[in-house]
Amino acid sequence: MSFKSLQDKIDQLGNPAKWLREVQVGAYQYPVKSEYTNWRDEQRSWHDTVGLLDQSLHMTDLYVEGPDTIRLLSEVGVNSFKNYGRNKGKQLICCNQDGYLIGDMVLFGLEDDKVNIVGRPAVANWIEFITSTGNYDVRTERDERSVSNPQQRKTYRFELQGPNAWRLLEKLNGGPIDRPKFFHMTEINLAGHRARALAHSFAGAPGLEFWGPWEEGDEVRAKIVEAGAEFGLKLVGGRAYGTCAVEAGWIPSPLQAIYSGEGMRAYREWLPGNGFEANASLGGSFVSDRIDDYYLTPWDLDYGRLIKFDHDFIGRSALMQMADRPHRRKVTLEWNADDAIAIYASQLHDGENGKFMEMPSAHYAAHPYDSVMQGGRHIGLSTYPCYLSVQRKWISLATIAEAEMGEEVSIIWGEPDGGSSKPGVERHVQREVRATVMGWPYSSAAQDYRSR
Repeated sequence: MSFKSLQDKIDQLGNPAKWLREVQVGAYQYPVKSEYTNWRDEQRSWHDTVGLLDQSLHMTDLYVEGPDTIRLLSEVGVNSFKNYGRNKGKQLICCNQDGYLIGDMVLFGLEDDKVNIVGRPAVANWIEFITSTGNYDVRTERDERSVSNPQQRKTYRFELQGPNAWRLLEKLNGGPIDRPKFFHMTEINLAGHRARALAHSFAGAPGLEFWGPWEEGDEVRAKIVEAGAEFGLKLVGGRAYGTCAVEAGWIPSPLQAIYSGEGMRAYREWLPGNGFEANASLGGSFVSDRIDDYYLTPWDLDYGRLIKFDHDFIGRSALMQMADRPHRRKVTLEWNADDAIAIYASQLHDGENGKFMEMPSAHYAAHPYDSVMQGGRHIGLSTYPCYLSVQRKWISLATIAEAEMGEEVSIIWGEPDGGSSKPGVERHVQREVRATVMGWPYSSAAQDYRSR
């Protein structure tokens, strides 16, 4: 069955809260080699030595340029864009008219009137819609992620993270690098080429993200590998890479709040019927017939502190009304080891098995949502469970109400009624997993970095 638009798919199939659970697309793809050595040592690299993370293929780049660039960003972003411009990074957070999240992407200030917006496609799609239907003097150029793009990418994008990252970067640069402030940009030398770089800490360790023309990527990578040998460099494959965000405390893909409401109808009619949003599979133990129950507010993801009401933007009035209400908060859940072991044991004994927990990332849908319970009450959602070999723990990120730090909650692991029809879901029964509420980021290095 083909669909002209996302709205057409909803019109034909009905309630999206039901058919999104049966979408056959699984977890978000990282189209790089799954392991270069083994994912356990690759996870350890950004803790103990240095890891090279290849971000060249899995993110969408949207370039926006023109006199109205900052006005556009200010009118779609809940955060302020005062004094934003060249050589500054920023997290762009977008909501719908009702104040619920469409998503977030990272902004790279290439010039005062030119930015590159990088991340999963949801926000890039929203901005392209706004520019195509609004009155903005801007030009856009899209460089789509490789799974949806048969063409060569415009740029390579690498990141070096770990305690040895800075020494390796300065060796590659041929001398000292003035360390830019957090989320500020600089330029460095790599294999005889000039690259732009952003200072941040995706994996919670020191380092830089840097990029340049695609044609230079192989040469730059080879030089990094050669120079990195003395620093214990490890190439980080897709399996380990998928755990970085959880350890650092970032929920990468809340379900975009676009599937309901007349205010978003024009956008749904603009979106393709086979695109990212039309295949945004839902998975996990949390099930509701109301698609709105899957929507999140900025406060749910700890973005409430970034909202600035000093400018007019989409969703401003709704967020002002929400501001003084009670909010869920983002936490890390540390899973009980015995309960996790019991799920693995169920695979080895006769009887009903629990949902298999793939290591190191147990994501089997684009948007995994598991119910968090306390005292028999639903108190929130757990998402992106992963295993950290350095800490020897299963953890997940969650947005919850009521429970305090150090308290015990429980996660319902597995889907009801034996599981959905998604290819990554075998027949299973649900299991209850105890978990301890902890802060975020879980990584001690990231905690130190964030405090500074």
